Parts: sequence; structure tokens; C-alpha cells
Amino acid sequence: MGKQLGRIRLLCHEELGLILAQLTDPGDRITFSQVCKEWFQLEALHRSSLRLLRHQFLRQVLPRFPNLLTFQTSEHITDPDLEFIAQTCPQLETIDLTTSGHKPFCLLGFGLVELANRCPKLSKVLLKRRRSITDHVIVSFIKFAPNLVHLDLGGCYSISDRALKAIGCCGSLRYLDLESCGFTDRGLGFLANGSCSKTLKTLILAWCKGITDVGVSRLQKMQCLEHLSLCNSSRHKITDIGGLEISAIKTLRTLNLAALAKLSNRTVAALAENCPNLEVLDVSECRLLTGAGIRAFRGHVCLETIVLHRLHQVHASDLEHLVLGCPALKSIFVHGEESLSEILPLMQERTRRFVRMGSAFPTYSSK
Repeated sequence: MGKQLGRIRLLCHEELGLILAQLTDPGDRITFSQVCKEWFQLEALHRSSLRLLRHQFLRQVLPRFPNLLTFQTSEHITDPDLEFIAQTCPQLETIDLTTSGHKPFCLLGFGLVELANRCPKLSKVLLKRRRSITDHVIVSFIKFAPNLVHLDLGGCYSISDRALKAIGCCGSLRYLDLESCGFTDRGLGFLANGSCSKTLKTLILAWCKGITDVGVSRLQKMQCLEHLSLCNSSRHKITDIGGLEISAIKTLRTLNLAALAKLSNRTVAALAENCPNLEVLDVSECRLLTGAGIRAFRGHVCLETIVLHRLHQVHASDLEHLVLGCPALKSIFVHGEESLSEILPLMQERTRRFVRMGSAFPTYSSK
């Protein structure tokens, strides 16, 4: 045992760091840190990510990990806490402050600004369901976050057009989640005419009640938009007029139009014709759609997944037509076992394996 300890002491910090780099399992890293006090300290210095479940231990725990790149914590975080994080972890690139949305929340303001000011590499910020976040906070934060790539404001109900005007100026932004936010068509105009229109690849507008065909039409100016979700957004205000405008975005790869009640076969046919890169399409609960619209995708070379929940005018023969006509198709998702039991017996053996139950809309990333 003595000889083994002697060999361990011969390892320099650089060599130990190389060993640590190979330990991706959290349990292995804990075991490493328990060898001796030196290894304990070294593991903390090489820790790149941390999830803190009990915010009250923030000031005791965080100084051990000055080189963190990613930090996640609970809904009880405060502005002084964020200021402490900024002072302690200046290399921070990602911070996740997502909350459950059910517990009492704390007001955040100068702490976010301080974080952006002291952490120049900060590129990914998740503030999901932080209902206290206001336009003023976002406008101030954006000024000090020139490298922002990923911004999640989903569920921040107070976010309106003023914040979108500032966000539109972000020249590096690739991912933006605005689910349930309170902006209007004017806000979408700020995004479409701003610097972010040249970089934004993912835009989540689900459950946004203030937008109409006018705002949706402005998204045509997005130069590299690949992932767009309008699920349940102003379901009676977005019609085929907006749908046809969306079909002009030729870079689209995934598109969620679920529950837009006034979309019809015209929109789907236009998407099939004008969006050659489309891989995933969700038109669930677009109840004006019929089999004729779905059949328009026959011959589309990229479509891999289509979600057709609660479409009562689409039949087994339409699904077979889709399967046989789309060479890249992998899955057709329908709603519930009852739908499967009605559809599958009417399909050929070689086509029914494509039909599945459930939801398949992808989780977006900022890559």
C-alpha cells in the first residue's frame, strides 16, 4: 500500500487532470475526490458543471468550484446570489435558472446584469418560468451579453415588444424560446429586422396569444431559421395566409403548427412544395386538414416524421400513400390506442410499422 501511495504522489497536477478528463461518470469523479485531500481539491478545480439543489448552501459550496462552465440552481435564487455566482465563477458559459413555476419566485434584476458583466463567456441562459423577469431586466442584460447564443424565456409572461427589440440586436443568437410571452406582431418585426435574423436557427413561439398572420409573415426575413414552433399560438388568428408565408422559409427542418385551427390543406400543400429540407412536421388538431393535404407530401425526399393527432379526416389509405411516397419517412404519430386500433387493420403489413402512438416533436438545441 505504501508503494502505491508513493506512486500516486509522483503524479503531477497536469497528469491527474488528464485522468479526470476521462472520468465522465459522476460516481467515478466522487471516488477520485475521496482518495486524498489533494485529489479532493483538484477534482473541484476541474469541475465544469454543477447542479445545486439547495440554494441555502450556495456560499459554502460554490467557492470550491471557481472554474465552472455550467451552473444550475433552484427557484429561490436572488439577485445577491447571482452577484456572488458572477464573482466566484467568472468562466461561466451556461446558467440554468429554470423553475417549476409553482413555488414562490424571487425578483431578479441587477443580479442578471452583474452576471453578464462579470462573465464575458456567458452564452447560454435559461430563465424558463421566471415570471418576475421584465422587459427592463432583459434590455439591461442584453447590453452586457454580446456572446449570447441561447436564451430561454419560456413562461416569462411579462416579456413584451420592448424586450424583443433588444433581443433582435443580438448578433450571435441561435436559440430563442418565447413560449407564452406577451409580445405582439410588432415584436416579431424587431426580430425579423434585427441582427438575430442572420443567426437565429430555433424560434419557439408556442402559446403566444398576441401574434397574427401579420407577425408570422415577417418571419420570412429569417435567413437561417431551421426550427419553428407556433403550437397553439393565437389558434384562431393564424390562418392559411400566415401558413403560406411560413412555407416561404425554405431553411425549415422542423415545424410545429399543432392546434392552429384555421390552417387547411392549402398550407400543408405549400409546405410540401416549398420546404425541401423539412424533416419533422406537427399538424395535430388542425382539424380542417384532410387526407388530400397529407398526400401532398408524396415525393418529398426529406420528411422523416409527421404528427397527426386528432385529425379525423385523415384515413389509413392516406397514411399508406404517405409511407409509399416518402423515401425518408420513419414515423407517423397518431393519438391513442383507439386510433391505432382503427387504422392499423386497414393498412398493409409493410406500411403499418411506420404508424406509432404518442408525441415525437423534438427537443431543440442551440447547436
